[in-house]
Amino acid sequence: MKAKILLVEDHKTQAERALEFLEKEGYEVILVENAKAAIKEAKSQPFDVILLDLVLPDMSGNEVCRWLKLDSHTKGIPIVMLTSKDSIPDKVAGLEAGADDCLPKPYNELELNARIYACLRTKALQDELKEKNRQLEELLVKVELLSITDPLTEIYNRRHFETIMKKEFARVIRYNIPLTCLIIDVDYFKRINDTYGHQTGDSVLKEIAQIISDNLRKEIDTVARWGGEEFIVLLPETKKEHALNPASRILKIISEHKFSDIASDERITVSIGIASAPDPFIDNSEKFTRAADNALYEATEKGRNRIEIA
Repeated sequence: MKAKILLVEDHKTQAERALEFLEKEGYEVILVENAKAAIKEAKSQPFDVILLDLVLPDMSGNEVCRWLKLDSHTKGIPIVMLTSKDSIPDKVAGLEAGADDCLPKPYNELELNARIYACLRTKALQDELKEKNRQLEELLVKVELLSITDPLTEIYNRRHFETIMKKEFARVIRYNIPLTCLIIDVDYFKRINDTYGHQTGDSVLKEIAQIISDNLRKEIDTVARWGGEEFIVLLPETKKEHALNPASRILKIISEHKFSDIASDERITVSIGIASAPDPFIDNSEKFTRAADNALYEATEKGRNRIEIA
C-alpha cells in the first residue's frame, strides 16, 4: 500500500519537480498551494507525512503546523518543514511549532526521501504502539467486567453488589434517602436440578436473571446473583410500599414463564423478601440484607411463591 503524502508548496516549479519525484518513488501525493487548503485536506483524509513549505501566501508554515498539531485528528501526522531559510533560529522555530523535521531548500531529493522514510518508520512504530494500547485498554475493560460479573447469569456478582450496597446505604445514613432491597429465591430449585439436570438448572437461572433485569429501572436499580439460586436487587430512592410493584411483577412473570427444557405443565416460582431503610433497627448494610433475608425466610415458611416485607 502506497504511503500518502500531502505536499504543501506554492512555488509552481518546485511543486511540479517534487510531485514528479515523489510519485516516481511510489508515493501517493496530494498537492495544495496554500495554508487553508492544507488544513482542509489534512482534516478530510488520512496522510502518512506532510511536506510543508514555511513560506505560504496566506499563512506561515509554522502557524499551519501549530493548527495541525493541536487537532486530535491530525496531530499524529509527521510534518517535514521545507524552508529556504537555513538559519538555526528558523529551524528551531519550526521544531517548536511542532514539525518533526526541517529540510532547507534547495534540498537533495535523496535526502528528502530518506527523511520521509524516517518519518514513516517513526509513524509506523507510533501507530503500532497506539494499537497495542487500544488492545490493552480493551483487555483491561474485559478483565474488569469479568471481575464484577457472575459468569453464569452475566449479571453482577455478590462482591460487586456489596460494594454498591455500601455506597447506597451510606447515602441512606447521610441524607435519609429511602432504599429497598429484595432477595429472590427460586422455589424448590434442587428438585429442578434432580429432575432435569444441572444444565437445565443453569438455563433456568439465566432466564430468571434476565426476567428480573428486564423488570427493573435501567441504570438505576441493581441486580446480582447472591448465591446458588438466590438473586438480590437494590432499589435506590424507593420505599418498601413502592417496591411491591416491581416485586409483584417479577413474581407473576416468572410463575407464568415457559422455561426452556421444562415440562409445559410445570411452573417455576420464586419467593421474595423485602427490607427498606431508613429503619431504626438497621444501621449498616449487613443488617439491611439480613432483614431482607429474614423476610425471604418467612415467605418460604408461609408456602413460597409469595412476597414478605420485613
